[in-house]
Amino acid sequence: MGAHDGPSAAWAFSETYLTEDVTLLRARERGEELGCRSISTGTGALLRTLAAALQARAVVELGTGSAVASLWLLRGMAPDGVLTTIDADGEHLRAAKAAFADEGVPAHRTRTIARSAAEVLPRLTDGAYDLVVVSTEPHALPGQVTAAVRLLRPGGMLVITDALLGGRVADPALRDEETAIVREVTGALRDDDRLAPAVVPVGEGVLLAVRR
Repeated sequence: MGAHDGPSAAWAFSETYLTEDVTLLRARERGEELGCRSISTGTGALLRTLAAALQARAVVELGTGSAVASLWLLRGMAPDGVLTTIDADGEHLRAAKAAFADEGVPAHRTRTIARSAAEVLPRLTDGAYDLVVVSTEPHALPGQVTAAVRLLRPGGMLVITDALLGGRVADPALRDEETAIVREVTGALRDDDRLAPAVVPVGEGVLLAVRR
């Protein structure tokens, strides 16, 4: 293996370090049937670890998909924690509810909201959440990230699960609209004095930012 192979090999290893069980694999299959993207296994494992480290009891997820990320989050959250997951696509939320049933998640631990994040976020309480996870399309990031920071308590964490677009953001030669938007958002978070951010090269690239 050449020296240049090291980072990509490490990235690949982070995805195979843990494996997923039947419940997660079924959720992935539903996502494939619906044509919605799911986070990688490595990203899911990171979400679970972060939720556990925070002992998260109040979590918001923007972009439910088929609930692969939701399941990982619930597995890390405190036993009495509540996950609020928001997705405008009713089919996605039906798939999520099937995943929650497979997992045996008590009904009071999830709140699924079939509306756009733009409608819902202004109604959520400032400074009330331990963790906000953003897994949506690049064009929606600027507004959602601004709202997410507002929702976090001191010590709470923002997570963007597609922060490098699989490496595109790090390539200065790429200047398409999606890449430019994500690059601008991640740059703004880096320069925000309210936050302590870092980027983790797992999945499509994950940005973490703790609210000071």
